Amino acid sequence: MNSFWENKQIVITGGAGFLGQHLQKCLQVHGVSKEQLCIPHIENYDLTKEADCLRMYEDMRPDIVIHLAAEVGGIGANQENPGRYFYANMAMGLHLIEQARIRGLEKFVQVGTICAYPKFTPVPFKEEDLWSGYPEETNAPYGIAKKALLVMLQAYRQQYGLNGIYLLPVNLYGPGDNFNPASSHVIPALIKKCVDAIDAGQDFIECWGSGSASREFIYAADAAEGIVLATEQYDGDEPVNIGAGFEITIKDLVEKIATLTGFKGKIRWDASKPDGQPRRCLDVSRAKAYFGFEAKTDFDTGLKATIEWYRRDTNKQL
Repeated sequence: MNSFWENKQIVITGGAGFLGQHLQKCLQVHGVSKEQLCIPHIENYDLTKEADCLRMYEDMRPDIVIHLAAEVGGIGANQENPGRYFYANMAMGLHLIEQARIRGLEKFVQVGTICAYPKFTPVPFKEEDLWSGYPEETNAPYGIAKKALLVMLQAYRQQYGLNGIYLLPVNLYGPGDNFNPASSHVIPALIKKCVDAIDAGQDFIECWGSGSASREFIYAADAAEGIVLATEQYDGDEPVNIGAGFEITIKDLVEKIATLTGFKGKIRWDASKPDGQPRRCLDVSRAKAYFGFEAKTDFDTGLKATIEWYRRDTNKQL
């Protein structure tokens, strides 16, 4: 074990979720025992409520909090829940960080969002570009709420000495992802469309937008490794991108997933639906320089593993 983790209690908010499960596994690889990990489940702790945050700290007595929990979804979910997503994400961070200050927490790790970047950020996105414009409109309330927590952590560091760091992971994918069509992101949504179309014998799938927008994706296990390395080694106030450093258009992504799933039908584009942010691709040099992180999983390899996981999981439910 890295001595950093010895005799420390670690709370992972959202630890039962997609990224949280990968983070738990990664921490155990780094020598953290299951007994050191505390996961506040939503059934017991509604972290949007101050009283529940206070009770979580009292019950779990953490030395480190890694705050992954978020209310989030794809473009459609963001359009339907702008107020809820702003409130829930702002409230969780606000209460958790304030209690961290009050209790003299050793370290607070805030996992932010790529949606915090301005709509027309030059590619590749550099951390210093965070404040150069307004986020893409469909996810701006969510992105701004998360970005406000960066300001809070920097202010609390300046005034109170709270050691809080802020990480900006790009779009995640991998086994265990959310495949609910009402709230899933683009990769699980496309995998589900292709696999379901094959199973149902359908000869086409429908996709939102024009296909011209680009995105970057990082395998969830790689993102977890980046979070662990940052927690161990980084104590600065600057935000840090966590990504893979490449981009792919949505059109090319759909075609790739269709090929990997074996879907041979037509792809129909609904141009009346929004594309979202025009391009997304991160400058990942700061993470490498500050704590030696580089993503390792080849995109096709990661997609195949995700497709295989979804097919296994679907078969279990049948």
